Amino acid sequence: MSYESLSVPANAASEVGIYECEVNLKFRMIEEKGVLKNRDQLLEVLLEAFGYGNDEYLEATQVQVSANELAETEASPALRRQLMRLRNSREYGAG
Repeated sequence: MSYESLSVPANAASEVGIYECEVNLKFRMIEEKGVLKNRDQLLEVLLEAFGYGNDEYLEATQVQVSANELAETEASPALRRQLMRLRNSREYGAG
């Protein structure tokens, strides 16, 4: 699974932060039975199907999404290091 950041206009001041996100999805879909038995690929298959949106094979019944910015001190050391790298690369890469 890959993560792609949303596009921000070049002239906009971009600040990165650490967010805690929660997604609750409930939907019905038509799929081959064997696909959903492979637990390693289950989440990927479900998110891909949901990403395509409602169609004749999928109907969303409940969607709840929340994202809250965390204080940097609440994040793991690995996330804090990555945040510092991002800020440093933007600061020195832009000049």
